[in-house]
Amino acid sequence: MAAVGRGKAETLALRRRLLSDSCRLFYPEDPIKIVRGQGQYLYDEEGAEYLDCINNVAHVGHCHPLVVQAAHRQNQMLNTNSRYLHDNIVDYAQRLSETLPEKLCVFYFLNSGSEANDLALRLARQYTGHWDVVVLDHAYHGHLSSLIDISPYKFRDLDGQKEWVHVAPLPDTYRGLYREDHPNPAGAYASEVKRVVNSVQEKGRKLQGEDFVPDIVTMGKSIGNGHPVACVATTQAVARAFEATGVEYFNTFGGSPVSCAVGLAVLDVLEKEQLRAHAASVGSVLVELLRQQKAKHPIIGDVRGVGLFIGVDLIKDTATRTPATEEANYVVSRLKENYILLSTDGPGRNVLKFKPPMCFSVDNARHVVAKMDTILTDMEKNVRSCETLRLQPWHSCPPSLEEMKHPTPTG
Repeated sequence: MAAVGRGKAETLALRRRLLSDSCRLFYPEDPIKIVRGQGQYLYDEEGAEYLDCINNVAHVGHCHPLVVQAAHRQNQMLNTNSRYLHDNIVDYAQRLSETLPEKLCVFYFLNSGSEANDLALRLARQYTGHWDVVVLDHAYHGHLSSLIDISPYKFRDLDGQKEWVHVAPLPDTYRGLYREDHPNPAGAYASEVKRVVNSVQEKGRKLQGEDFVPDIVTMGKSIGNGHPVACVATTQAVARAFEATGVEYFNTFGGSPVSCAVGLAVLDVLEKEQLRAHAASVGSVLVELLRQQKAKHPIIGDVRGVGLFIGVDLIKDTATRTPATEEANYVVSRLKENYILLSTDGPGRNVLKFKPPMCFSVDNARHVVAKMDTILTDMEKNVRSCETLRLQPWHSCPPSLEEMKHPTPTG
């Protein structure tokens, strides 16, 4: 039975005793106890409202009433595995097929993106008879062992790179091999992938296909708005090769009536609220506002993204583009004090990463950028590590970020 009214400190103490330290929290120095969500907002145990710029898994908004109602209605009738005939699973597969290329017409349902990517590897290996995989540098594909093996973001800190894993450069036009001054950076990065493939083939190994129409597509938890549902879509040819093993595919709650009811409701909301167009429109406003901040604050080296998935690259030096890791963490911490939740990412952990629910509004965008402007202005005036980025010399010796976070008591 869940405890009622347990304080944050008690919950944190229990978590530290019962969960592994590798299960990390946002804001570990001062974590937030979130008890409720609605739309693009989260609420702590004291009722404080936070603007959520992190959680794109809550794709159409936290606790969307239509999604919640769909799950509740189906839960009241039936929730069982997919070995019985049921309309929801075929209805959901049909709706998904309408959003994909015609040849992607066979569906497998699972509980998470990690499961989906693992199954995709199994399908590909059975169809091609080969193990070789080309991945992008710094990529992450999931937490299963099979996916850690193909995720440079993880395997470089663990067992290293397997001989059948081939890493292509990250197509980064700000800090990568081919930058914004290159006449055709997209073509150059594509050539790098081709070079990796040619190198693999020269060793007598293979990779599949010459075109860019995928044979397999995976989808993760966002399709269920946070409900544990995922999907693999593939071709008849790949599916038939997998079936030829004679080994059945079964996932207890992959494609359950409740999961498929939730998935159908998410598609309904996306269409009824026109959230794809909304995300494109609000995202373009947010990018423009952030680029205005880039012109104002030299610590912002680059602003990039599509729709509402946007990165703000913070730098220590405009010439070397050295990642401003500590400064990025400081901005995130200050935003949290202003009830805005944001995170960092990238190899240097210096990129402020926007990936809010798709109902994020223009007013939300303006609010976040205004708070960022205030924080960055304050940093430029007061933080020693911003010295190389200032347009004017220091008139006194300002404190470091650490000193800003932990000021010396006075009096």
